[in-house]
Amino acid sequence: MELHGLNIIGNSATAQGTETFTATNPATGTALNTVYHIATDAEVNRAVELAATAFPVYRSLPAEARVAFLERIGEEIVALGDDLLTLANSETALPLPRLTGERARTVGQFKMFASLLREGSWVQARIDHALPDRQPLPRPDLRRMLLPLGPVAVFGASNFPFAFSVAGGDTVSALAAGCPVIVKAHPAHPGTSELVARAIERAALVTGMPEGVFSMVHGMKETGLTLVRHPKLEAVGFTGSLAAGRAIFDAAAARPKPIPVYAEMGSVNPVFVLPGALAERGEKIAEGLASSVTLGVGQFCTNPGVVVGLQSDHLTAFLLNAAERLSAAPPGTMLYPNIQKAFTEGAARLRGIPGVWTKSEPQTAADATKTQVNAMLFSTDATHFISQHTLREEVFGPASLLVACGTPEELESVADSLEGQLTATVHANADDLKRYRGLISILETKVGRLLFNGFPTGVEPSSAMQHGGPYPATTDSRSTSVGTAAIQRFVRPLCYQDCPEELLPAELQESNPRNIWRIVDTEWTR
Repeated sequence: MELHGLNIIGNSATAQGTETFTATNPATGTALNTVYHIATDAEVNRAVELAATAFPVYRSLPAEARVAFLERIGEEIVALGDDLLTLANSETALPLPRLTGERARTVGQFKMFASLLREGSWVQARIDHALPDRQPLPRPDLRRMLLPLGPVAVFGASNFPFAFSVAGGDTVSALAAGCPVIVKAHPAHPGTSELVARAIERAALVTGMPEGVFSMVHGMKETGLTLVRHPKLEAVGFTGSLAAGRAIFDAAAARPKPIPVYAEMGSVNPVFVLPGALAERGEKIAEGLASSVTLGVGQFCTNPGVVVGLQSDHLTAFLLNAAERLSAAPPGTMLYPNIQKAFTEGAARLRGIPGVWTKSEPQTAADATKTQVNAMLFSTDATHFISQHTLREEVFGPASLLVACGTPEELESVADSLEGQLTATVHANADDLKRYRGLISILETKVGRLLFNGFPTGVEPSSAMQHGGPYPATTDSRSTSVGTAAIQRFVRPLCYQDCPEELLPAELQESNPRNIWRIVDTEWTR
């Protein structure tokens, strides 16, 4: 399947700029052949202008039209076949079974949001009928529902070339809401991004969507900031590092008209192993921890970076068991050289902190020329962990830090010292759950997802999933980037007062032609 290294601006493929780059195969360290053209400011601006023109048309389409568009995107991605998987493998070194599953998840998200639109109740329609005889003042007729914001910028993530990239959760939830999307592709997998962008472009043409409903641009940091600063952009979806996410958030806030940024920026995902659980199944927990730390070479935003327990013989045995398993893990290839460099520097930083001990000794040395790294396990005590902020910062990759606490009070102090996280996990038996209810109460204020007796890697795309958390895990803890609730990021409420029936959206008309669930005079009804 031929690649052109071009930007997809509406229905056109363009290459106006002279700045270019190539991708690298991280498994071999060699540059790939295709040259990609970084979008000029003019191309970025053209993409946003087209999206702004498309918005009033796209948002006014009946739900069935958007359903057909979303479903066709999924079909077009599947139609790319093995060529897509092979290219993604060469750009990311992710194994083909992992990529096959991720593609299925991505297509499944389009089906999931299509079903949400088909049912229709997501608009949260509310109706309060007029009360003209109410005293001392009459009540007007009030009707409220959610409407799309407008053009949305989506930043592709490095670690999920399908599910959090060009056709990922941010894109599908924005398109489902009725918002045109401009994607800034991640430079680590530009060819994969181009193929998927073409699939979306074909789906838009086949289903008769307005030009500009989707565009994709290649580029680096400045390209993204140019996109965020465009005055007709209305929201941003981002998954990546804290530094990059904060730069985008600050740029959006500094605009004459600030816009919301939904940035997922990382997490240490603490795992608390309580005494009863350790005594009953410490070896099994150690096995699960090692698997979770190394899953995807630690390049999930939910890999456990901190493990916390009460000092005891059981915790010592658990630490030795986990260290042995991580030492035996073969070197893993990371997604691209910059991410390998950041992990190596982060691990070295931990090693150099007084009061931190390295517990794993890799049996096979990593080959840095192939972007390889070894899994790492460190340990410290609660006093050092609480006093040194660096120990609470994410090291993105296959590394974890065990924190030994002397008392239950220290266990709670460690939990209280944590900043916002995507997840926290508690391994406990029935007695632990009774004795450590205070710990669980603290964790409820720190995270977006609280797990019991499992591991945080693996985020199910479903209506009940919450993938977000208090800052700095995300910029808005009220939102999720996974699951159908993600659509709420890209909408706003509008109330119609005494509006003529013929001007009302179908969802607010008295006859309820879409047969959706609504709150009418404080009662849920169809």
